[in-house]
Amino acid sequence: MDSRVKIITREHSYLNNLLYELRDQHIQQDRMRFRLNVERIGEILAYEISKSFTYTSQLVRTPLGELEMSLLAEQPVIISILRAGIPLHQGFLRILDHADNGFISAYRHHTSENEFVVKVEYLATPAVSGRALVLVDPMIATGKSLVLSYKSIVENNKPEQVIIAGVVASEEGIAYILQHIPQATIYVAAVDGELTAKAYIVPGLGDAGDLAFGPK
Repeated sequence: MDSRVKIITREHSYLNNLLYELRDQHIQQDRMRFRLNVERIGEILAYEISKSFTYTSQLVRTPLGELEMSLLAEQPVIISILRAGIPLHQGFLRILDHADNGFISAYRHHTSENEFVVKVEYLATPAVSGRALVLVDPMIATGKSLVLSYKSIVENNKPEQVIIAGVVASEEGIAYILQHIPQATIYVAAVDGELTAKAYIVPGLGDAGDLAFGPK
């Protein structure tokens, strides 16, 4: 796998338990538990991603003395794709609680049973010029929604750092993103190898938006 892709479940951790519950067709029917597990994965991803940010030294004084500590030089911008990205976004905010935030709607408009185009209809984001941009989407299937969202966000902005974060990605989606956003680093819990004719990830976990919030 490309060095720009960080797959968190390659190492044993409790993240595997959370991902198991998201995938299990019976456990995932509990919407509140599903959302909570996505949020918890968001916390883990945010912690791992935080290691790649730029830090600066700052003096802190305790009741018994003082020392230099490394703090974020600048807060990142976290932008999530609606609606499935909301629980993952919340998990990120529990770690990166002072980050600036944005939201974008990118959805599939089906032109036939197995063909679709991606449309963006809503965009509300802060400026990302010269900053670390974290673009969040739980399911990275074809990668087209993320690439189109990125292009819409950076139309008049150039981020210093581009990070893509997701729960499950397909190999095809990873390749598409790296082809169109070569400067990006991708953090995901897992990568699955197959897409269906309708561009759903296999084995995946289903439609994350529907599982979190109910059928559209």
